[in-house]
Amino acid sequence: MTNRQDMTAQHELPSLLDDDPAVEFERYELREPPRYVFAVDRREFVGALGAGLVVVAWPADGQAQRGGRQARRDERLADRLHIGADGVVTVLTSKVEVGQGSRTQLTQAAAEELQLPMDRVRLIMADTAACPDDGGTAGSRTTPSTVPRVRSACAAARVQLVELAAAKLGAPASDVRYEAGRFTVSDGAATTLADLAADRELVATFESASPADVALRPVEAWQVLGTPAAKVDAAAVVTGQHRYPSDIRLPDMAYGKVLRPPSYGATLAEIDLRPAQEMDGVIAVRDGDFVGCTAATSWRAARAVEAIESTARWNEPAPDEHVHSDQLYEHLKQTAAEEGGRRGRGGREWGDRQAALESAPRRHQSTYHIAYIQHAPMEPRAAVAQWDEGRLTVWTGTQQPARVHSELQSAFRLGADAVRVVVPDTGGGFGGKHTGEAAVEAARLAKAAGRPVSLRWTREEEFTWAYFRPAGVIEIDAALDDAGRIVAWDFTNINSGGSAVDTPYRTAAGRTRVLAADAPLRQGSYRALASTANNFAREAAMDELAEAAGADPLEFRLAHLEPGRLRDVLLAAAERFDWRGRRAAGDFVGIACGTEKGSYVAACVEAAVEDGTIRVRSVCQAFECGAVQNPRNLLSQVQGCIVMGLGAALREEIRFSEGRIDNASFYDYEVPRMDDLPELEIVIVERPDLPSVGAGETPIIAVAPALAGAVYAATGQRCKSLPLRV
Repeated sequence: MTNRQDMTAQHELPSLLDDDPAVEFERYELREPPRYVFAVDRREFVGALGAGLVVVAWPADGQAQRGGRQARRDERLADRLHIGADGVVTVLTSKVEVGQGSRTQLTQAAAEELQLPMDRVRLIMADTAACPDDGGTAGSRTTPSTVPRVRSACAAARVQLVELAAAKLGAPASDVRYEAGRFTVSDGAATTLADLAADRELVATFESASPADVALRPVEAWQVLGTPAAKVDAAAVVTGQHRYPSDIRLPDMAYGKVLRPPSYGATLAEIDLRPAQEMDGVIAVRDGDFVGCTAATSWRAARAVEAIESTARWNEPAPDEHVHSDQLYEHLKQTAAEEGGRRGRGGREWGDRQAALESAPRRHQSTYHIAYIQHAPMEPRAAVAQWDEGRLTVWTGTQQPARVHSELQSAFRLGADAVRVVVPDTGGGFGGKHTGEAAVEAARLAKAAGRPVSLRWTREEEFTWAYFRPAGVIEIDAALDDAGRIVAWDFTNINSGGSAVDTPYRTAAGRTRVLAADAPLRQGSYRALASTANNFAREAAMDELAEAAGADPLEFRLAHLEPGRLRDVLLAAAERFDWRGRRAAGDFVGIACGTEKGSYVAACVEAAVEDGTIRVRSVCQAFECGAVQNPRNLLSQVQGCIVMGLGAALREEIRFSEGRIDNASFYDYEVPRMDDLPELEIVIVERPDLPSVGAGETPIIAVAPALAGAVYAATGQRCKSLPLRV
């Protein structure tokens, strides 16, 4: 039996702070600013690091993130670490904090290998001019990819520091005892990190050294990793001191507003800028189809755009040229293609599928529909742009700093060293902030205004002009033999993508494939990508097949799963939920499981349907992602995924017609409310014997199909769409 750590929360999410708030507030010292910096130029950046002699070597071409995403053995320690005269270690990474806890996790990772308290480590994240390229923040890659990089660099630094301390103390390195930044030898002589930071020998050592094959601290020796560390700078967040991209202020800064087209596909034929230009302090600019205004306040910039909006003449597609929401799924089916486009790839074939389908005694065919949904981050897109002697710096919220750097470079035909992107910790992403539209728009306005410009999208702009989770049609054709075993499996995803498209269940023959289609709306990445769609359809079909076989949904799944991690979490969830007992008692329950990004999840749900409305009573979810690096943050991640998954299952759906979004507000587009929150019970199945993998995505994929099963138990009606309809 695997080692399990159980965490239960009923109707409330855990506090950001520890059980004793006074201790936490004292620890975070609210009088001090957050422990990260927003530097405007190189001198300010280096100055912000402190007085230590080991300064970050600024790349000659100004683009620190040019390198690839794989671990690089030629990475210098000076590119990753800075040791200040106060003994505080600064670690640099291209990763972004969007609320998922990466700043805390990477701080833990560095502190673990440096053997320092967390408050002696700080992170500078996502600055393309200074930070090494660890790739964007996506795909649950921070845990399996960036954490090992940071740990390797810090472990190598620790070895180098011990050797330098030994030389300074005149003792063999094997005789040096190191703990919490202090080095001692048996005769009582000692030195500290702060002392070493003043030694010029450290400069040469770190500039020439790279992470070698240094042994990392094993799980059983962890003292910082593996502990429920509180969120770094949590106090600044909850007291409003934290600065998000929309909070950035620069001297002499103006505010911008962009004129949006009246519908998708519209192009600007003509416009008169004079009504805005005649307003005091307003700058109006047109660059092709781009039109915007800047002013001393965002309100005045918006009024300026309104003043010229009535003068614009647009070339628009005819209303009947646009696909409407009620035509979406038929349109996707009609335009589906075997090849073409990134989403048209994926899948595999095995065995003689067609023969198995035709010869089996029982055959089941079903179609599932997946709606477009919005990411709905708390903070819409925002950017501040500043030009200085032909060089461009942009502060913006994005999950892909290097990509936005490239977009800016291309838009303004600049060299790599003339563009810098800085990403403050950002108010949500969920896969929705991979692109740099706001950054490019802010830079256009700043160039025209000749001063820094802040641009903040409205909620309506976010709902309309950002991209969406792809809609999809999923068709499943499966067959059972006389013993109730799946003998053929044919799974076709149209448009929504290939994540988790392959089935984890045993079957002798089958096919999984992903077809591209003509997408009527802009679409892109989403939390867990297409696995939210593929896992929903597969698990819903497994329920239908279980019924056809006369089997319990749990037993049917277990009969088709090999021993292993997915089976373990399924059993863990079913046992804690008392699946067999509650089902026998007639409770309206559903069950589902799945795997993606190397982690495993299973959920049991109890629900009711009251006056046509689905009410989720309780969710019990088991999750396994290898060795747990921060149990506290992991619990928050799982809980957050469940709530977000409930939103997509219950109500979230983008409606559109005639090239316009019909529900572009939180009034019309309903994310989960507090009264939607069920009783939550989380079972963390910890595997300290396995490498740690990400947890920001996979926990979202099981709740919707489990809820669909519970709704069927309550109504006898199969729900084959997201959101669920009864």
